[in-house]
Amino acid sequence: MSDHPIFSMAFARVYPMYVNKAERKGRTRAEVDQIIGWLTGYDQPGLEAQIEQENDFRTFFDQAPAMQPKRELIKGVVCGVRVEEVEDPLMREIRYLDKLVDELARGKSMEKILRQ
Repeated sequence: MSDHPIFSMAFARVYPMYVNKAERKGRTRAEVDQIIGWLTGYDQPGLEAQIEQENDFRTFFDQAPAMQPKRELIKGVVCGVRVEEVEDPLMREIRYLDKLVDELARGKSMEKILRQ
């Protein structure tokens, strides 16, 4: 499968968009960071290092300390595509993150977003 342009895009370029989306709906940067940490295992210094180093999405997910096993419970549509049907593993991880940020912006409780 060919590489999608987002794979080589810097995570640091998209991160502010996640935060802005959440903040426009009354949520916080801390909640976005909590979601990212839950999905990837990054602690706050690790997340900040990824942003500072401007690593691309491939590197961001390849270096993730501990991908959340419950991430496969994330279901739904992002950009007209069902996340559970995305075949490319990296694209599926990116869509999982997109879906979690969407759920946050829509006002879901953190317990539901984090599949607790």
